[in-house]
Amino acid sequence: MPYRGAGPAIADAIGGQIPMIIPAMTNQVLEFHRTGKLRLLAITNPTRIPVAPEIPTAVESGIPGLFSQQVLALFAPAGTPKPIIAQIDEANHRAMADAPYRQSLVDAAVIPVPDWTTAQFDEFMRTELARWTPLVKAIGVRLD
Repeated sequence: MPYRGAGPAIADAIGGQIPMIIPAMTNQVLEFHRTGKLRLLAITNPTRIPVAPEIPTAVESGIPGLFSQQVLALFAPAGTPKPIIAQIDEANHRAMADAPYRQSLVDAAVIPVPDWTTAQFDEFMRTELARWTPLVKAIGVRLD
């Protein structure tokens, strides 16, 4: 059943309206798990997450190929001048160098990648686009 966001889906799972969901991992989802309101069977991240290493990955749980990473990133419009991109990149690297900031990300169930370059991220996005495009086309997903 399609939902307009994780909030309604989580509420319906907690309320017993639906048997299962695959929401993005957040500290809120993790808290629902820890308080017994939801039971996390597995995570779709390729590796276990530092804030909850006891939760196995879907692949470890016997579902080969089921991995998907939640990605938080800074994006700029196409055609943004390279010096502006460089400024954004530098500001991001300064933020990621801050240990308390990185820990706040870990506490929020995010795995920081402080040393990625824009080129590495671009390649990651190209790979993900190539991986997901056939599925999106096959199931006929359309943007509203």
